[in-house]
Amino acid sequence: MKKGLVLSLAALMVTGFLFSSTVWAADIELAKKSTVERILKQGELRVGFEAGYMPFEMTDKKGNFVGFDIDMAKEMAKAMGVKFTPVNTAWDGIIPALITEKFDIIVSGMTITQERNLKINFADPYIIVGQTILINKKHEGVIKSYRDLNDSKYTVTSKLGTTGEQAVKRLIPKASYKSFETETEAALEVVNGKADAFVYDLPYCVVFNAQQGAGNLVFLDEPFTYEPLAWAINKGDPDFLNWLNNFLRQVRNDGRYELMYNKWIKSTDWIKDVQ
Repeated sequence: MKKGLVLSLAALMVTGFLFSSTVWAADIELAKKSTVERILKQGELRVGFEAGYMPFEMTDKKGNFVGFDIDMAKEMAKAMGVKFTPVNTAWDGIIPALITEKFDIIVSGMTITQERNLKINFADPYIIVGQTILINKKHEGVIKSYRDLNDSKYTVTSKLGTTGEQAVKRLIPKASYKSFETETEAALEVVNGKADAFVYDLPYCVVFNAQQGAGNLVFLDEPFTYEPLAWAINKGDPDFLNWLNNFLRQVRNDGRYELMYNKWIKSTDWIKDVQ
Protein backbone atom coordinates (compact mmCIF):
# COMPACT_ATOMS: atom_id res chain seq x y z
CA MET A 1 0.00 0.00 0.00
CA LYS A 2 2.77 2.42 1.04
CA LYS A 3 4.81 1.42 -2.00
CA GLY A 4 1.86 2.18 -4.28
CA LEU A 5 1.36 5.52 -2.57
CA VAL A 6 5.03 6.42 -2.98
CA LEU A 7 4.92 5.47 -6.67
CA SER A 8 1.76 7.52 -7.17
CA LEU A 9 3.32 10.56 -5.49
CA ALA A 10 6.43 10.14 -7.60
CA ALA A 11 4.32 9.95 -10.74
CA LEU A 12 2.45 13.11 -9.74
CA MET A 13 5.74 14.92 -9.11
CA VAL A 14 7.05 13.89 -12.53
CA THR A 15 3.81 14.88 -14.20
CA GLY A 16 3.81 18.22 -12.38
CA PHE A 17 7.41 18.83 -13.38
CA LEU A 18 6.66 18.01 -17.01
CA PHE A 19 3.59 20.27 -16.96
CA SER A 20 5.56 23.13 -15.40
CA SER A 21 8.36 22.66 -17.90
CA THR A 22 5.87 22.75 -20.76
CA VAL A 23 4.25 25.94 -19.46
CA TRP A 24 7.68 27.50 -18.86
CA ALA A 25 8.78 26.60 -22.38
CA ALA A 26 5.54 28.02 -23.78
CA ASP A 27 6.10 31.26 -21.87
CA ILE A 28 9.61 31.54 -23.29
CA GLU A 29 8.30 30.91 -26.81
CA LEU A 30 5.58 33.55 -26.35
CA ALA A 31 8.18 36.05 -25.11
CA LYS A 32 10.25 35.39 -28.21
CA LYS A 33 7.26 36.20 -30.42
CA SER A 34 6.23 39.32 -28.50
CA THR A 35 6.77 42.36 -30.68
CA VAL A 36 6.51 44.58 -27.61
CA GLU A 37 9.52 42.85 -26.05
CA ARG A 38 11.47 43.20 -29.29
CA ILE A 39 10.59 46.90 -29.59
CA LEU A 40 11.69 47.59 -26.03
CA LYS A 41 14.92 45.66 -26.57
CA GLN A 42 15.80 47.40 -29.84
CA GLY A 43 14.78 50.81 -28.48
CA GLU A 44 12.75 51.80 -31.53
CA LEU A 45 9.29 51.39 -33.02
CA ARG A 46 9.63 50.73 -36.75
CA VAL A 47 6.47 51.95 -38.46
CA GLY A 48 5.52 50.89 -41.98
CA PHE A 49 3.44 53.18 -44.20
CA GLU A 50 3.24 54.56 -47.73
CA ALA A 51 3.59 58.34 -47.92
CA GLY A 52 1.07 60.01 -50.21
CA TYR A 53 -2.25 59.09 -48.59
CA MET A 54 -3.45 62.53 -47.49
CA PRO A 55 -4.10 63.45 -44.72
CA PHE A 56 -2.75 60.31 -43.04
CA GLU A 57 0.87 60.11 -44.22
CA MET A 58 2.58 62.67 -46.44
CA THR A 59 5.90 64.43 -47.02
CA ASP A 60 6.15 68.11 -46.19
CA LYS A 61 8.23 70.67 -48.10
CA LYS A 62 11.20 69.99 -45.82
CA GLY A 63 11.12 66.26 -46.59
CA ASN A 64 9.63 65.22 -43.24
CA PHE A 65 6.88 62.64 -42.92
CA VAL A 66 3.71 64.22 -41.52
CA GLY A 67 0.03 63.42 -41.11
CA PHE A 68 -2.58 61.93 -38.82
CA ASP A 69 -1.04 58.44 -38.81
CA ILE A 70 2.48 59.82 -38.35
CA ASP A 71 1.43 61.81 -35.29
CA MET A 72 -0.38 58.77 -33.89
CA ALA A 73 2.66 56.53 -34.40
CA LYS A 74 4.90 59.08 -32.71
CA GLU A 75 2.55 59.00 -29.70
CA MET A 76 2.86 55.20 -29.66
CA ALA A 77 6.65 55.41 -29.59
CA LYS A 78 6.53 58.06 -26.86
CA ALA A 79 4.23 55.84 -24.76
CA MET A 80 6.72 52.97 -25.15
CA GLY A 81 9.69 55.18 -24.36
CA VAL A 82 11.41 54.32 -27.64
CA LYS A 83 12.47 56.09 -30.85
CA PHE A 84 10.00 56.49 -33.73
CA THR A 85 11.50 55.05 -36.92
CA PRO A 86 9.50 55.64 -40.15
CA VAL A 87 9.74 53.02 -42.92
CA ASN A 88 8.19 54.33 -46.15
CA THR A 89 7.09 51.27 -48.15
CA ALA A 90 5.28 50.72 -51.47
CA TRP A 91 1.66 49.74 -50.83
CA ASP A 92 1.70 46.55 -52.90
CA GLY A 93 4.51 45.16 -50.73
CA ILE A 94 3.51 46.53 -47.34
CA ILE A 95 1.90 43.35 -45.95
CA PRO A 96 4.76 41.04 -47.07
CA ALA A 97 7.21 43.53 -45.51
CA LEU A 98 5.34 43.32 -42.19
CA ILE A 99 5.26 39.52 -42.30
CA THR A 100 9.02 39.39 -42.90
CA GLU A 101 9.55 41.86 -40.01
CA LYS A 102 10.95 44.76 -42.03
CA PHE A 103 9.02 46.85 -39.49
CA ASP A 104 6.89 46.22 -36.39
CA ILE A 105 3.49 47.64 -37.38
CA ILE A 106 1.56 49.07 -40.33
CA VAL A 107 0.12 52.51 -39.54
CA SER A 108 -1.02 53.56 -43.00
CA GLY A 109 -4.76 54.11 -43.24
CA MET A 110 -5.32 50.41 -43.90
CA THR A 111 -8.92 49.23 -44.16
CA ILE A 112 -9.81 46.03 -42.35
CA THR A 113 -10.84 43.42 -44.90
CA GLN A 114 -11.46 39.73 -44.43
CA GLU A 115 -8.87 38.93 -47.09
CA ARG A 116 -6.16 40.93 -45.32
CA ASN A 117 -7.24 39.55 -41.96
CA LEU A 118 -6.30 36.05 -43.12
CA LYS A 119 -2.66 37.18 -43.33
CA ILE A 120 -2.35 39.73 -40.52
CA ASN A 121 -4.13 40.87 -37.36
CA PHE A 122 -5.80 44.23 -36.82
CA ALA A 123 -6.18 46.29 -33.66
CA ASP A 124 -9.55 47.95 -33.03
CA PRO A 125 -10.48 50.58 -35.67
CA TYR A 126 -9.17 54.07 -34.96
CA ILE A 127 -11.34 55.83 -37.57
CA ILE A 128 -14.23 54.94 -39.88
CA VAL A 129 -14.18 56.19 -43.47
CA GLY A 130 -15.85 55.17 -46.72
CA GLN A 131 -15.47 55.47 -50.47
CA THR A 132 -16.58 58.73 -52.08
CA ILE A 133 -16.46 60.06 -55.64
CA LEU A 134 -14.89 62.98 -57.47
CA ILE A 135 -16.50 63.46 -60.89
CA ASN A 136 -15.49 65.65 -63.78
CA LYS A 137 -17.36 68.97 -63.76
CA LYS A 138 -19.05 68.18 -67.09
CA HIS A 139 -21.15 65.49 -65.36
CA GLU A 140 -22.56 67.82 -62.70
CA GLY A 141 -26.25 67.08 -62.14
CA VAL A 142 -26.10 63.92 -64.27
CA ILE A 143 -24.01 61.64 -62.07
CA LYS A 144 -25.45 61.84 -58.56
CA SER A 145 -24.24 58.57 -57.01
CA TYR A 146 -22.06 55.54 -57.70
CA ARG A 147 -25.10 53.81 -59.24
CA ASP A 148 -25.16 56.33 -62.09
CA LEU A 149 -21.57 55.36 -62.99
CA ASN A 150 -22.49 51.73 -63.58
CA ASP A 151 -22.44 52.12 -67.36
CA SER A 152 -19.83 51.15 -69.94
CA LYS A 153 -19.76 54.70 -71.29
CA TYR A 154 -18.05 55.91 -68.10
CA THR A 155 -14.39 55.48 -67.12
CA VAL A 156 -13.68 55.25 -63.40
CA THR A 157 -10.26 55.41 -61.74
CA SER A 158 -8.76 54.43 -58.38
CA LYS A 159 -5.48 53.26 -56.89
CA LEU A 160 -4.16 49.76 -57.54
CA GLY A 161 -4.71 47.25 -54.73
CA THR A 162 -6.98 49.43 -52.60
CA THR A 163 -10.51 49.13 -51.30
CA GLY A 164 -11.38 51.91 -53.73
CA GLU A 165 -10.49 49.56 -56.56
CA GLN A 166 -12.47 46.75 -54.90
CA ALA A 167 -15.52 49.02 -54.54
CA VAL A 168 -15.45 49.91 -58.23
CA LYS A 169 -15.19 46.27 -59.31
CA ARG A 170 -17.89 45.13 -56.90
CA LEU A 171 -20.42 47.96 -57.09
CA ILE A 172 -19.73 49.61 -60.46
CA PRO A 173 -18.85 46.55 -62.56
CA LYS A 174 -20.18 47.86 -65.90
CA ALA A 175 -17.94 50.94 -65.92
CA SER A 176 -14.58 50.90 -67.67
CA TYR A 177 -11.98 50.79 -64.90
CA LYS A 178 -8.41 52.19 -64.92
CA SER A 179 -6.03 51.61 -62.01
CA PHE A 180 -3.02 53.74 -61.10
CA GLU A 181 0.03 53.37 -58.87
CA THR A 182 -0.85 56.49 -56.86
CA GLU A 183 -3.99 58.27 -55.74
CA THR A 184 -2.83 61.53 -57.31
CA GLU A 185 -2.38 59.99 -60.77
CA ALA A 186 -5.84 58.46 -60.61
CA ALA A 187 -7.51 61.70 -59.50
CA LEU A 188 -5.64 63.84 -62.04
CA GLU A 189 -6.97 61.61 -64.81
CA VAL A 190 -10.42 63.00 -63.96
CA VAL A 191 -9.19 66.60 -63.61
CA ASN A 192 -7.61 66.34 -67.07
CA GLY A 193 -10.81 64.95 -68.61
CA LYS A 194 -9.33 61.54 -69.43
CA ALA A 195 -11.72 59.77 -67.04
CA ASP A 196 -15.16 60.52 -65.65
CA ALA A 197 -14.84 59.70 -61.96
CA PHE A 198 -12.33 58.91 -59.24
CA VAL A 199 -13.32 56.63 -56.34
CA TYR A 200 -11.38 56.80 -53.06
CA ASP A 201 -11.54 57.26 -49.30
CA LEU A 202 -13.42 60.30 -48.00
CA PRO A 203 -10.47 62.05 -46.24
CA TYR A 204 -8.27 61.92 -49.34
CA CYS A 205 -11.04 63.18 -51.62
CA VAL A 206 -11.72 66.08 -49.23
CA VAL A 207 -8.08 67.16 -49.49
CA PHE A 208 -7.68 66.65 -53.24
CA ASN A 209 -10.91 68.52 -53.94
CA ALA A 210 -9.68 71.43 -51.81
CA GLN A 211 -6.42 71.48 -53.78
CA GLN A 212 -7.57 70.93 -57.35
CA GLY A 213 -11.34 70.68 -57.42
CA ALA A 214 -12.34 74.29 -58.07
CA GLY A 215 -13.80 74.51 -61.58
CA ASN A 216 -12.67 70.96 -62.36
CA LEU A 217 -14.51 68.54 -60.09
CA VAL A 218 -17.79 67.84 -58.32
CA PHE A 219 -17.48 66.06 -54.98
CA LEU A 220 -20.07 63.39 -54.17
CA ASP A 221 -19.14 63.34 -50.50
CA GLU A 222 -21.59 60.80 -49.06
CA PRO A 223 -19.66 57.54 -48.46
CA PHE A 224 -21.17 54.50 -50.15
CA THR A 225 -19.09 51.89 -48.31
CA TYR A 226 -18.22 51.18 -44.67
CA GLU A 227 -14.48 51.09 -44.07
CA PRO A 228 -12.85 50.84 -40.64
CA LEU A 229 -9.16 51.75 -40.65
CA ALA A 230 -6.88 49.98 -38.18
CA TRP A 231 -3.27 49.30 -37.29
CA ALA A 232 -1.95 45.98 -38.57
CA ILE A 233 0.47 43.58 -36.88
CA ASN A 234 1.67 40.04 -37.40
CA LYS A 235 -0.55 37.14 -36.38
CA GLY A 236 -0.05 35.30 -33.11
CA ASP A 237 0.91 38.28 -30.95
CA PRO A 238 -1.82 38.94 -28.32
CA ASP A 239 0.70 40.87 -26.20
CA PHE A 240 1.10 43.62 -28.83
CA LEU A 241 -2.60 43.59 -29.75
CA ASN A 242 -3.54 44.15 -26.12
CA TRP A 243 -1.09 47.04 -25.81
CA LEU A 244 -2.39 48.74 -28.97
CA ASN A 245 -6.06 48.50 -27.99
CA ASN A 246 -5.31 49.93 -24.55
CA PHE A 247 -3.22 52.70 -26.13
CA LEU A 248 -6.10 53.58 -28.47
CA ARG A 249 -8.54 53.66 -25.57
CA GLN A 250 -6.21 55.99 -23.68
CA VAL A 251 -5.63 58.53 -26.48
CA ARG A 252 -9.33 58.61 -27.35
CA ASN A 253 -10.16 59.66 -23.81
CA ASP A 254 -7.30 61.96 -22.78
CA GLY A 255 -7.70 64.56 -25.55
CA ARG A 256 -4.79 63.58 -27.79
CA TYR A 257 -6.95 61.89 -30.42
CA GLU A 258 -9.25 64.91 -30.71
CA LEU A 259 -6.29 67.27 -31.21
CA MET A 260 -4.87 65.10 -34.01
CA TYR A 261 -8.28 64.64 -35.61
CA ASN A 262 -9.00 68.37 -35.63
CA LYS A 263 -5.55 69.15 -37.02
CA TRP A 264 -5.48 66.65 -39.88
CA ILE A 265 -9.04 65.52 -40.64
CA LYS A 266 -11.30 68.50 -39.91
CA SER A 267 -8.85 71.18 -41.07
CA THR A 268 -6.97 71.64 -44.35
CA ASP A 269 -4.63 74.38 -43.08
CA TRP A 270 -1.70 71.96 -43.38
CA ILE A 271 -2.02 71.70 -47.18
CA LYS A 272 0.26 74.68 -47.79
CA ASP A 273 3.10 72.89 -46.02
CA VAL A 274 3.07 69.60 -47.95
CA GLN A 275 4.56 68.74 -51.30
